[in-house]
Amino acid sequence: MSSVIFFPALFAMVAFAAPQVVGPLNQTFTIPQVPHAQVLKNGPLAVQRTYLKYGVPVPDFVSEAVANSAADAAGLSERSVAATPADGFDTLYLSPVTLGWVFSTLMASGSTNGQSLYNPSRSGVLLPQQSWTITYGDSSGGSGLVYADKVVVGEVTATKQSVEAATSASSLFVQDTNSDGVMGLAFSNLNSVRPTPQRTFFDTVKNTLAKPLFTALLKKGAAGKYDFGFLDTTSYTGSIVYTNVLTTPKPGFWGFNATGYSIGSGAVVQKSISSIIDTGTSLFYLPSDVVAAYYARVPGASKSTYFGGWIVPCTSTPPAFSTVISGSLVTMPGSYLIYGAVDQSNNCYGGIQENTGIGFSIYGLIFLKSQYIVFDQTSANAPRLGFARQQGVSYV
Repeated sequence: MSSVIFFPALFAMVAFAAPQVVGPLNQTFTIPQVPHAQVLKNGPLAVQRTYLKYGVPVPDFVSEAVANSAADAAGLSERSVAATPADGFDTLYLSPVTLGWVFSTLMASGSTNGQSLYNPSRSGVLLPQQSWTITYGDSSGGSGLVYADKVVVGEVTATKQSVEAATSASSLFVQDTNSDGVMGLAFSNLNSVRPTPQRTFFDTVKNTLAKPLFTALLKKGAAGKYDFGFLDTTSYTGSIVYTNVLTTPKPGFWGFNATGYSIGSGAVVQKSISSIIDTGTSLFYLPSDVVAAYYARVPGASKSTYFGGWIVPCTSTPPAFSTVISGSLVTMPGSYLIYGAVDQSNNCYGGIQENTGIGFSIYGLIFLKSQYIVFDQTSANAPRLGFARQQGVSYV
């Protein structure tokens, strides 16, 4: 069962139809990550998926780079790259982005690829006249029906929860055998059910928690976790830097505005950077001028059309990258920058890439694996994001 990384496929992309929450108040619970299969990282493919996810046409050079990476993959799969150890932990199945759905037994025979399937006939109740459709930038996507069902997480039981069960999905998503679906933890106005949008899991259960917040502690090369209802003070060091969640650049997302950046020990450059947090995106996307300034500090770095982005020597020692949030520097260690090998000539894909065409910056896993992130809705009218340094991480 591939989605065991976070939780069963039943929880993927959930929302609610007249939901009820059963169980005591002031609850807390943790969803840990567990080891998964070793995978070969593919930078161009990660970029392509980001464009599609946000409904942006994929540039031709990126599509060509994906084809090139497929041709190069056979040689890479037969060698180990000591500078970029494989990350054996799947980080796709629980995401603060409400885009996604769940594979189901409603799909035609032979149209899935080993994913675990939600079977609505066991306990689901069809919601009449409700359906969902998600279309991405290349017209790929999925669609299906909506069922009311029960979900139990920790001591929290949500009844009459709607589950978006796929009846069809494009080949791009069927090919991803590591994912049974995506669970959304953004805000409910992103929900894709029509004609009646539904509430997300967190919006439904937040008032039953000890605190209406959840946190993400994702790690490089190790299992992380998501905590609900509490802050784990053993997971971070120093103070938490908070910033208000903004309705820009994408309403309904966990968006914020950074006001500058610095590279290594360099001076802060003032710049407004409209951004979102997304644990379902692999890389860290920034404005092209910021990216160019960063790689100018990495000897041997170059922008490659063939590989569809910036590449660096696998043995390089990139500088730290810091972003200014609420007047404080939030730092990603330079050692986190190297994403994965792209050839057999010691070239690796850079973890920071340009956000050209996307329209905003995306703080994905490359950045988030160095942070303790707080998604806080204590004030319903003023949600906020928190950033703190992970315990045990060197920020050189």
